[in-house]
Amino acid sequence: MTPHISRRTTVSIATAVAAGALLTGALTATGAAAQPSAPSATPLALSASARADLIKDARANTAETAQELKLGSKEKLVVRDVVKDRDGTTHTRYERTYDGLPVLGGDLVVHASKSGEREGVTRATSKSIDVATTGASLAAAPSGARKIVWAATGTPRLAYEKVVKSTKKDGTPSRLHVITDAATGKKITQFDAIMTGTGTSEYSGTVEIGTTKSGSSYALTDGTRGGHSTYNLNHGTSGKGTLFTDADDKWGDGTVNDPATAGVDAAYGAQVTWDFYKNVFGRSGINGDGKGAYSRVHYGNAYVNAFWDDSCFCMTYGDGSGNKDPLTAIDVAAHEMSHGVTSATAGLIYSGESGGLNEATSDIFGTSVEFYANNSADPGDYLIGEKIDINGDGSPLRYMDKPSKDGASLDSWKSGAGNVDVHYSSGIANHFFYLLSEGSGKKTINGVAYDSPTADGSTVTGIGRDKAEQIWFKALTTYFTSSTNYAKARTATLSAASDLYGASSAEYKAVAAAWTAVNVK
Repeated sequence: MTPHISRRTTVSIATAVAAGALLTGALTATGAAAQPSAPSATPLALSASARADLIKDARANTAETAQELKLGSKEKLVVRDVVKDRDGTTHTRYERTYDGLPVLGGDLVVHASKSGEREGVTRATSKSIDVATTGASLAAAPSGARKIVWAATGTPRLAYEKVVKSTKKDGTPSRLHVITDAATGKKITQFDAIMTGTGTSEYSGTVEIGTTKSGSSYALTDGTRGGHSTYNLNHGTSGKGTLFTDADDKWGDGTVNDPATAGVDAAYGAQVTWDFYKNVFGRSGINGDGKGAYSRVHYGNAYVNAFWDDSCFCMTYGDGSGNKDPLTAIDVAAHEMSHGVTSATAGLIYSGESGGLNEATSDIFGTSVEFYANNSADPGDYLIGEKIDINGDGSPLRYMDKPSKDGASLDSWKSGAGNVDVHYSSGIANHFFYLLSEGSGKKTINGVAYDSPTADGSTVTGIGRDKAEQIWFKALTTYFTSSTNYAKARTATLSAASDLYGASSAEYKAVAAAWTAVNVK
């Protein structure tokens, strides 16, 4: 679980992935935007059984793969995911163990051609895993901690990982992972695993949502999108809450007076996010296995936050200040759900530069889903959280064209960017994505005026959001690892652009130019 969207005050929003929403008919009255045909290097839409077969085959060959990669005798590979491109190329993601211990930051991706020939390997660390002893070094290990090998930063070493569960001042649950050197007892790092993110909705107008008839009533459960369900916590903070049901299949009244209104927004947000990942990238559900998550609304009292939690595979939404503005807008829902996608793929550690990239990925796809939904009540824009009024003055939470407009986010990379809160260091990648999509300078899109600068005064010409999305998703799922930083993100997106459009393409050159424009070289 990891906190995600935040504002400059003490309140933060965790944004990740909610799963498929509920639909009895077609998508929505407004419909999703059409997508261009995909290059051959884009992911192939796999059925759950086809994906399971690929994973099974990879598991059967882990020992052989480890030997080919010249891993040590104490190292073993554990298959985490397999992505297959339209041209037959496969990208198999592995976790690693050492002498039976999990290696955090030891993950890698093996790229293989259609014929099975290995074409390359992307590693979270290039350093050898060679720990002198895996015996406990401290007289007393932290209570409740597990022994691991820490390889995400510095020289791989024996360490302990302790998960500290608590609740933050604003009511957000916390699952803080504290990594301690087993030899010295000194803290190496810490990161949070909470990522903070027909009915009449509050933000999206009248929409069609997926429901299931049960006896004489209807349940807010979408049987067509992995069984995603929406629950009412009724201001509680634990458990699932109560599944929304309705006698006539007409949900909400568009205001906070009806508790079902927030349920409609959450279900609709999950629905369009599911459809976006499915129709644009061929990904079926957050984990890619066709299974839906679930959403909980009306969390706590006046809770100004939303978050994704891996442990329950669920999205949770507060009702905002004074319980007047539930955090259930499209881009927030998609932001939170996308934390789940990141967790299921690259697994970007939620601290330092990798944490900024994690947060930016949710902003990027939250924005992309909003454009994809093509909803006239909430048109696509490059503003984050503009509907939920989290600042109390009508301003958005973040700006992708010039992130520093929020008063805290970084427009470009600088030394020490990894020490900046991940919600603000994310501005570097958000700005990159905007420049790659739309280019620099002044322009108006869907009625919103933008004026995007560059760190070096250069002029960047955008390639369009559709292509930018494909490049970022491919980089995330096939080249990012748990410890990817901004310099490695540049390399990963260039590799993705080369795969998709060619190393001499305008798209490849635009990726390089956009990164240079945010001082990532």
